[in-house]
Amino acid sequence: MKIYFVNGSPRKKWNTGTVLKKAAEGAASQGAETELVNLYDLKYKGCVSCFACKMIGGKFHGKCAQKDDLTPILEKLSAADGIVFGTPIYFYNITSGMQAFLERFFFPYDLYSREIVSGYTQKIPSGFIYTMNMSAESMHKAGIDTNVKAGQLFAEEILGMKPEVLYVNNTYQFSNYSKYESSKFSETEKAVYKQAQFPIDCQKAFEMGQKIAEKNLREK
Repeated sequence: MKIYFVNGSPRKKWNTGTVLKKAAEGAASQGAETELVNLYDLKYKGCVSCFACKMIGGKFHGKCAQKDDLTPILEKLSAADGIVFGTPIYFYNITSGMQAFLERFFFPYDLYSREIVSGYTQKIPSGFIYTMNMSAESMHKAGIDTNVKAGQLFAEEILGMKPEVLYVNNTYQFSNYSKYESSKFSETEKAVYKQAQFPIDCQKAFEMGQKIAEKNLREK
């Protein structure tokens, strides 16, 4: 059983990376082999609408025809037993790196066919982890939970199972707020919140990883 953890943050070891690591530990506790993919280590772009993946009888039918650093990752994910997607929220949405990745990953399996719902060859569990400096109240008010729904909907349609979802709110942006223009935030209040809540969020991520591994075992 191989479960992949895709990090859409340019800061590999910050909030998103930390929470994804906990999710991977949860999956490993159930016997899964895990692999972390840091998208910002790779050079790639999003979908270019070549439609090679939709060409009947074509060489790339059901696969992305672009060749770049993402190509071997997409090949690995085609045989995954589970996938967790993690991204910080930038400008009220997922990062551009994660958006480009999701286009390349999901779109080739969406075959525009009435007969074939998904070109993905198996049903696998998945999860989405979103980290952000906003409170849960502000997140709902800004509509962020609505903005990020597309990935979840495609995961359910393409991968065949409703994904697990975790929102990690009110995160630290910097290790030292005094070095940055940030008077709209209270570092003291953030520190108190982080000390109380971030371990809980990490535990939820661990449990998500466990759950995804367990779902895979049940499907087998």
